[in-house]
Amino acid sequence: MSEDLAGCVFKAIEGRRSIRKFLPKVPERELIYKILSAGIWAPSGHNNQPWRFVIVWSQEIKDKLAELTIYSKLVKGAPLLIGVFLEKKAMYHQIKDHQSAGACIQNIMLAAHSLGLGTCWLGEIVNKEEKVKEVLGLPKDEFELCAFLAVGYPDDKSKRAGRKPFSSFILKEL
Repeated sequence: MSEDLAGCVFKAIEGRRSIRKFLPKVPERELIYKILSAGIWAPSGHNNQPWRFVIVWSQEIKDKLAELTIYSKLVKGAPLLIGVFLEKKAMYHQIKDHQSAGACIQNIMLAAHSLGLGTCWLGEIVNKEEKVKEVLGLPKDEFELCAFLAVGYPDDKSKRAGRKPFSSFILKEL
């Protein structure tokens, strides 16, 4: 791996942060498809690729989803939302498939950051999964909600949250 590539990867990882305020400009569909394409390259057990996406452009649908979360202001204010689901018939192991979805989501967020878009991972809304599926017109038993991503052009000048010292994360070296 070239040093240039390594530098870019680490710069993206360390520079990405959660964006909670967006400009009103809506990202182009092609740009959204591009970041979703990065998501589908995430690793998955048995290469089952169980993730499925719902792209919410409609303000009416965003407003309905906003009623289902404590982050209603963020949901209403995002130019678009991406719902990340697992297709149950494609799943083989719940924990491993959710781990794969997490990798998919991180790929999407890093790709978005690299293209000048901001994202915020919304996990709390999974507590209202059945109502979310109702709002989106999805069948009750075919998909499992993992998260939503708020996506748009950043209008948030806040600094990235810090991290604990590296040493606090190492349990032991054997």
